[in-house]
Order: sequence, then structure tokens, then C-alpha cells
Amino acid sequence: MTSSAPGGDAPDVTVIIGAYEAMPYLVRCLESVEAQTLPAGRIEIVAVDDGSTDGTGEYLEEFAARTAIDMRVIRQKNSGGPSGPRNVGLGLARGRYVFFLDADDYFGEEALERMVAMGDRAGTDVVLGKVVGVNRGAAKSMWKETVERADLYSSNIKFTLSAQKLFRRDLLVRLGMRFDEGLKTGEDALFTMEAYLRGDGVSVVADYTCYYLVGRDDGKHVTKSGSYRLRFDSARALMGLIAAHVPPGPKRDALMVRPFVITLLPQFGPGLLRQSEKVRQEKMKLAAPLVEAYSSPGMARRLKVQERLRLLCLENGRLDLLLDILEFVRDKKKPRTVRKGLRGRLYLVYPHFGEELPYSAYELTVPEWIGGKRIDVPGRQSTAAFARRLVNKVRRTARAVLRTPRRSHEV
Repeated sequence: MTSSAPGGDAPDVTVIIGAYEAMPYLVRCLESVEAQTLPAGRIEIVAVDDGSTDGTGEYLEEFAARTAIDMRVIRQKNSGGPSGPRNVGLGLARGRYVFFLDADDYFGEEALERMVAMGDRAGTDVVLGKVVGVNRGAAKSMWKETVERADLYSSNIKFTLSAQKLFRRDLLVRLGMRFDEGLKTGEDALFTMEAYLRGDGVSVVADYTCYYLVGRDDGKHVTKSGSYRLRFDSARALMGLIAAHVPPGPKRDALMVRPFVITLLPQFGPGLLRQSEKVRQEKMKLAAPLVEAYSSPGMARRLKVQERLRLLCLENGRLDLLLDILEFVRDKKKPRTVRKGLRGRLYLVYPHFGEELPYSAYELTVPEWIGGKRIDVPGRQSTAAFARRLVNKVRRTARAVLRTPRRSHEV
């Protein structure tokens, strides 16, 4: 363990960095901590080298020896994932808040100052700072506005469950929260969702880019590796956590969308068409108990049509129908729209429409983009307009019939 400065009063934030084979990305990562507008005396770094062989550990110690920020470096044998180093760092943290910074990524200069100020002002236990991708994609839907207290169920914060957030350490200590080292992927989603559910509120800083999520040129990124079975483990854990803390109903439905759409259903995307029959059958077997236990009609209506169709195929064990739908999606075919019923409900015509699967599975229930065009769910006004058009059509037909002269018949 190395320290660059003597300990003092508890810092505002402990930046926890788990690093494995992180060079040369680690250089900019550490520079971004040192460049923070939050004074050095209010920051602490706990860095854990997880058995690197590329000079990562040596660079951490060199940086610790010269930075004005209080910094501790721990070097250990490789643990096989990010959870171990994060837990070690969490056990040593002294800050009022902790932030888990990946060694590949870096901060915006005002990130910590803005997030700490938000947490203190709003009294929340989790603060999300705007994230942008560098050489990779990043979620965008939750950064539309800065919010002191976001609603977990109606907002899109449920779709950002990575660990790169500011957490109030008192919450983590009080609940005994740690990253699940048994999960090899999705461990951060489990940790963050628990903090969302059990903490006192979530804030969003959206008017400043706090975090730069970097895609490595060598393609080495933890979320890109691992067997598909690990994804089912992740989905099972997150679904179980949600079910344990939220009773059945609209709130649970809103949260269950996340593990179904982000973790489970991607295992049944067009890529399934390239996989062997053995893998397909095993995936169906792994999905069946999850769908049975955690799917609901309310949750299904929050999905896009092709997502709902895939879910229904899993629910009914219909791999044959699923493959037909995936071929349609893979070939980038555009489903046509059909209106049915007095309420003017809108349906997207994917394979087996009106045949093997019920019409309700094809109903548009959330806005979708088809062929570059947004299609909205018919609202009350649209439904009323459709009904008026139907009534007017009936009236016009009736008037036309009444105006038609009848032929006279001679006796």
C-alpha cells in the first residue's frame, strides 16, 4: 500500500479505481482525477491493481508518489472480474461519497464538484452524472434534464445501471452492500439497482458531461466477453432483486422491462439464427423459468412489438415462430400498419399476424421507429377521431341509400 499524503478529515469523495492491464488508458484516467475542480484535499483515490502485467501497478505507485491527492495503491493477484477490486476499494474508502471510476475512462473537470454539490443539495444517496461515449456508444435517454430527485419508475434512469455513479457511502455501509463476486457480468447492474431501490433518492446531473466512457482500441472490454450463460445468470439475479423489493403491479412491471429488454431478449435476437440447434434449445430452457416467474401482461405491454413477440414465443416454447420473426428482423423488413376495432388500435404486421399468435401481441403500445419514421400509439384524441370517422362513414352510407330512388314495379 502506498500513500502520497497523510490522512486527515474524511474527504468528500473516494474515487475507487479497479485496474487490470489498463495501460495506456490509465494515464488519462488518473490525470482527470488530478484535474478536478474539487480541491485535492477533498478527494481520495483508492486504486487496486488486479494482477496486471503491463506496468499498470507500477504506474499507479509512481502517480501516488507525486500527486497532491491522498492515494492508496493495493496490488493483488488477479481476481477474475471487476467486483473483487471494487469491494477492496470500498472496504478502504473514507469519503462521504464513493465513485467507481473504470481505469479505461476519465472525468470531465467539474464532474466531482458538480455531483457532490448535487448530492448535498438534494440529500440523495445516488447521483448520476452525464455520460458520453468515446469510440463506443453510451446510453442517452436519461440525460434530457437535470433532476434533483428522479422517479425510478417513470424515468429512464433504470436503463443506466453501470457502477460509474456517485454513491453515498453511508448507504453502502448501512446496508452492507458489496458487488456480487459470483456474477461475472451484470454485477454492477445488481449493485446499482439495489442502491436505487433501497436508497433515499437518485439525482441526475445532465447539463455537464461528467464521465467519458472509452472504447478500447484493442477491443478488451469486460462487457464484450463471456459465455451467454453468464447473461442468464445476470438476468436472473436482477429480476430476483426487483421482485424481492417491489410487489407485483405497475411499478414492478416498469422495472422488469430493464432486465428483459437489455439482458434476456438480446439472447434471442437475429444472432440466434447463426447458432446451433443445441445452443438454441439450451437458451430456450434457460429462459423458460425466468419468463414464467417474472413476465406479466403489464410488463409485456411496455415492450416494442417485436420484443413482445419474442417474449411470447419464449413463453409458449415456440422456437419455430421465433425463428420466423428473427428472419423478418434480420432482413430489415418493415412491418405494415393495420388499424382494427372501434378504438382504432394500431397493429404492426410481423410474421404469423392473425395466425399462430394473438392480435394483442402485435398491438403498438409504445412509440416505435419503423423505416426512419416515428409511429405513435393512438391516443384518446386519435381514437375518438377514428370513431367519429367511422360514425360519419356509416351516416354517409345511410344517407346515400335513402337518396337512391327506388325502381317502380308495374303490376
